Amino acid sequence: MTLKKTPLYEAHKRLGAKMVEFGGWEMPIQYTSILDEHQAVRTSAGIFDVSHMGEIEVSGPQALDFVQKLIPNDASKLAVIQVLYSPLCYENGTTVDDLLVYRLVDKFLLVVNAANTDKDFAWIQNNVSSFKNVNAENRSAAYGQIAIQGPKADATLRPLVECDLSQIKYYWSVQAKVLGESALVSRTGYTGEDGFEVYASPQLTQKLWDTLISAGAKPIGLGARDTLRFEAGLALYGHELNEQTTPIEAGLGWTVKEKSSDYNGKAILLQQKREGTKKKLIGLKMVDAGVPRQGVKVFVHGQESGVVTSGMKSLTLDQFLAMAFVSTNTSLKPGDRLEVEIRGQRKIAELVKLPFYRGSVKH
Repeated sequence: MTLKKTPLYEAHKRLGAKMVEFGGWEMPIQYTSILDEHQAVRTSAGIFDVSHMGEIEVSGPQALDFVQKLIPNDASKLAVIQVLYSPLCYENGTTVDDLLVYRLVDKFLLVVNAANTDKDFAWIQNNVSSFKNVNAENRSAAYGQIAIQGPKADATLRPLVECDLSQIKYYWSVQAKVLGESALVSRTGYTGEDGFEVYASPQLTQKLWDTLISAGAKPIGLGARDTLRFEAGLALYGHELNEQTTPIEAGLGWTVKEKSSDYNGKAILLQQKREGTKKKLIGLKMVDAGVPRQGVKVFVHGQESGVVTSGMKSLTLDQFLAMAFVSTNTSLKPGDRLEVEIRGQRKIAELVKLPFYRGSVKH
């Protein structure tokens, strides 16, 4: 299979990035080291190529009604240029994907995970047939995207944009001139730190990246993107979210609203919100030595109870941590001890609250 390349592929090669396959794309996993890049974002700022993400535009007189049908969160509350995080659900309440919804002046922009773009668009097309006045278009090829993340993200991006970044609130956006050309700038991110995401043409994306690098910005690969999101307790599709898991089970009950309009999975999601679920997402800290990788079993009171969804060493906290699904049949509280089976041996872990780490993100 031929891997897709972002507009910044050649720039990554020039920077000596280690490239890997990710969701059908050839992407930089790291430039120097994951630890170095992780710490740069936690303490200063770093820039990420996220041009592999999918962009789907929804327009027409019934655009809002259609978006409301697709997601359990409430897009009707969005002001123009406001941003919303939501799952995208099947009729049985399980998760197609998670995405960002931008309410723009004349349309909605749905930003989806790279590996799911084709699947998501097919699901959206499948739903659009009952709406006569809606146009849904996969516009991913028209967009590049750069994320600038970290406590110094504002200072890093500020010289290059013709707007006051301090006036952009968390999960809001603005159409602004970036290096003299039009772009969409939002105060969003996937690291737990303050930061921005810039959506622009592929050509402007290349220009912005090169300008940021020339100004001394540190490029960050997908390796550190994962360690950063993990510490912040943010779900990753294929780990905490999948086609067998509902948003309620994944700890995203706050995204499921009792809005008046119908939406995919509404009945079962609201029932789960009222009555509870059979599994829940928890945080774990290893007490014994061992790395709790995705897929290893979790035991409560000696009985198999669940499975690790993501696990690694926290580079900020210097601890081995995990997120895991466990059965709700057992009552658990922070500080309780569980066991994780690593290489055939049961290792002791302690239940801890999520997120593991709170950064500079401005709520």
